[in-house]
Amino acid sequence: MIRESKIRARYSETDQMGIVHHSEYVKWFEVARTDFLRDFNYSFVEIEDKGFYLPVIGVDVHYKSPAKYDDEIIIQTSISQYNGVRIKFHYIALHAEDKRVIVEGHTEHCWTSKSMHPVKLKKLWPELDKILVDNMEG
Repeated sequence: MIRESKIRARYSETDQMGIVHHSEYVKWFEVARTDFLRDFNYSFVEIEDKGFYLPVIGVDVHYKSPAKYDDEIIIQTSISQYNGVRIKFHYIALHAEDKRVIVEGHTEHCWTSKSMHPVKLKKLWPELDKILVDNMEG
């Protein structure tokens, strides 16, 4: 499943050239990832209340085309890999007007307990595990 989030580039996110600063895309990925989970009626508050964390263990971003102040951006989010412990989200940021790709990237995460030990979600929260498996790409 691909989920879309919309973001409008704010002035504070741009550099002196009026281009969205490269660091902002990782923040936008977080917004899109949060929206993705909300589509299944799960929030990070609920996830943490149940005793789980989902820390980022890897990020890669590939810049294709600049976004500028006040551009509307669509971020398409999907799960590209999931094994019950590690999950990898795939993102494509598109300019809303002409659909050109601005950025493509991934974030990789590991399900952990609050003590930061890796956990198998299937064993501890099978309902959420099934949703993630059922909505993985391909």
